[in-house]
Amino acid sequence: MAAAPSTQPQDHQQLPPPPLKVDLEGQTRQALELEVEVVDFSKRAQWLRAAVLGANDGLLSTASLMMGVGAVRKDAKTMAITGVAGLIAGACSMAIGELVSVYSQYDIEVAQIKREDRNGALGAEEVDVRKGKLPSPWQAAGASALAFAVGALVPLLAAVFVKEYKARLAVVIAAVSVALVGFGWLSSVLGKAPVVKSASRVLVGGWLAMGITFGLTKLIGSAGI
Repeated sequence: MAAAPSTQPQDHQQLPPPPLKVDLEGQTRQALELEVEVVDFSKRAQWLRAAVLGANDGLLSTASLMMGVGAVRKDAKTMAITGVAGLIAGACSMAIGELVSVYSQYDIEVAQIKREDRNGALGAEEVDVRKGKLPSPWQAAGASALAFAVGALVPLLAAVFVKEYKARLAVVIAAVSVALVGFGWLSSVLGKAPVVKSASRVLVGGWLAMGITFGLTKLIGSAGI
């Protein structure tokens, strides 16, 4: 006797979903691009911060020098020549100092690369890549000198067109104060520091430097030394 067909539905085996296609190559490429962007931004921020600090040095040292000379000599020509001399001397000093410093670091890193290459840890391509990433001493020297000169131009240009003595001093102080606040703000942004505190610290420090230089030079000039 034939068996009756079953009326219960047969269970169908559930097939696993198709595997998701993972683009490992694409993800790796995106990760590398993101890493390059972060590294490039970090290096750019360091260069910008160094430039801001160099400009701040040029601004403050030249302004203090001009205020010191202005304490004993009231003519505009003397103050302007003092500012020009401070700009040139300071820019040269900054350039030479940066050149020596970066060259020392460059020589150390090149020696390290050569040691690793002798041990067989690096390939020719990696050696070229690492050498290409080393800082340029001449580029650093030029950037440092240029930043200093830009900062030094602020008090120099503020003083050169004002003939009256007290008005000239006031204009220099006002121009330098505005520039100090701007440099302090930019430095705090690049360094992720509190803006108000950083800008205030730079401003007060600049006032102290100019005030001390002016006061001591006037005192020495009054003593007839």
